[in-house]
Amino acid sequence: MNGVMMQYFEWYLPCDHSLWKKVAKEASDLKKLGISAVWLPPATKGAFGDQGVGYAVYDLYDLGEFDQKGSIPTKYGTKDEYIKAISALKKAGIDVYADIVLNHKIGADEAEEMEATEYASNNRTLPVSGEEHIKAWTKFTFPGRKEKYSDFIWDQSCFDGVDWDDNLKKNSVYMIKGHSWQGEVDTENGNYDYLMGADIDFDQQKVIDELTKWGEWYIKTAGFTGFRLDAVKHIKADFYKDWLPKMRECMKNPDAFAVGEYWNLDVNALENYLGEVNGEMSLFDVPLHKHFYDISCDGEHSDLRKVFDGTLVQQNPEKAVTFVDNHDTEPGQALFSFVNEWFKPHAYALILLREAGYPCLFYGDYYGIPEKNVPAGNEYLDLLLKARQEYAKGPQHDYFVNEHCIGWTREGKGLAVVLSTKYDQTINMYVGKDFAGKKYRDILKNRSEEIVVDENGNADFYAKDGFASVWIPED
Repeated sequence: MNGVMMQYFEWYLPCDHSLWKKVAKEASDLKKLGISAVWLPPATKGAFGDQGVGYAVYDLYDLGEFDQKGSIPTKYGTKDEYIKAISALKKAGIDVYADIVLNHKIGADEAEEMEATEYASNNRTLPVSGEEHIKAWTKFTFPGRKEKYSDFIWDQSCFDGVDWDDNLKKNSVYMIKGHSWQGEVDTENGNYDYLMGADIDFDQQKVIDELTKWGEWYIKTAGFTGFRLDAVKHIKADFYKDWLPKMRECMKNPDAFAVGEYWNLDVNALENYLGEVNGEMSLFDVPLHKHFYDISCDGEHSDLRKVFDGTLVQQNPEKAVTFVDNHDTEPGQALFSFVNEWFKPHAYALILLREAGYPCLFYGDYYGIPEKNVPAGNEYLDLLLKARQEYAKGPQHDYFVNEHCIGWTREGKGLAVVLSTKYDQTINMYVGKDFAGKKYRDILKNRSEEIVVDENGNADFYAKDGFASVWIPED
């Protein structure tokens, strides 16, 4: 894909109900930046009402419409504001990806008595108790919604596991009697079906029917154009293999985009899952993010030439969504691996200015994360986004010359990029005979030289010690 996705939120946004209004207001500006799609945060009401980010799902049918969990709006605003934001983005020519969180539910309205077996937290194939009587929060009646849109009641028959026995006030992993962990999930912890809360059992046909009904309602109600799918490694692949075609049929768009979050550093696990879902979605390139983080922590001893080794964008570029950071990797979060500031321009150049992959820009990198004193990167990102729009075209030539320096060119518009992790660096690169005699400048202004391309279309391009330089021909 030629566009750029933007993840339009970060974890620590204020709980002031303003995000939907903000993105609607900025829609046309985002389009000018080169943003072709926006991934919006979960719009459904969570267990913490307007104080939650949205991943602790309570009521899928409450988009900020009902007085539930202490508020009518979600953290980001009301249902009407959400729908207006989607409309504004689409009017600006931007696709909208809804964040779909189907793995679990949290914040049940009633607890139920049940029989269950306790399992080892680090090995979900190993029972550590016999069958025992527990009390768990598994009944969702949504009294604030009063059966509007759906009269479906979620109870213990809809879930395969929980993490709390209210009788003993004990936190552990329990499999509910009559259920089993699903197959076609990640093998971490033996079987990683169970993640948190009341874990939805995708072996129950009534659950699949309800989630299909809900998905079609959500599409028709909100009008979004694609999907970001949360925690897919914990959901059996068969579900999305069948569910996504039905959603695309509802959208009347067989090509509607979907990307899954499958957090695994092994590219073979990602490839295996893509096969299991019959290629119905793309996946975030987690191994590439980890390479960025590792290099940013120890660039002096890292080999920049290997940055793409074992990544999805290298092995399956058509299914790779490349990213530098996201809401889970930012400071203070569960998957903390926030790329250090000095390497951010390098990493964004690697996903924005090359041929392969579908890049995703993180809100926290662009606007900053005030809560964690992370500065805004909009100044350099604006330049890279402009370079992508205007210059990152045509055949690509790679020059991965040493462990501390790589570069590449794009022949179509004469773009040249040099990245250094140590020492001042120089690479002689070919930009094309059409650019013979042209003067080049570094748009990031990390080098001040003016470079002239020789008669054969080659020139020495530079990068300062530890910096990125993006060279473009002067008009």
